[in-house]
Amino acid sequence: MFVSYRQLDVYRRAYRMALGLHKVSLKLPQIEQYAGVADQMRRASKSVCSNLAEGLSKNASKVEERRFLGLSLGSCEEMQVWLEFGVDLEYWPRKKYESWAEEYREIAKMIQALMKRRENARG
Repeated sequence: MFVSYRQLDVYRRAYRMALGLHKVSLKLPQIEQYAGVADQMRRASKSVCSNLAEGLSKNASKVEERRFLGLSLGSCEEMQVWLEFGVDLEYWPRKKYESWAEEYREIAKMIQALMKRRENARG
């Protein structure tokens, strides 16, 4: 039975983070808006979601699924970098950074578990 990516907690959490961080990024200095921290954060956070959607689509082969889930996982790691830049540039407090970074670590664990479950289910 096909389960839509939209039904998965991992997708909902990643989407919620991307949406929230998009709003936060709009308040960063103008210099960061294009090709800076804000722009990169928006791209990477949305990449977590979009790659989950592509990898879990009905038409994705086993190879494509694994590749897209891997890209989603990589984007979680990339977000750690942009969040760290943001705290070091004093765009947000360390407490916010720690909370957001922890959420991306949790999302990454969920993606890894999903990859393992789907690999085992397909044999």
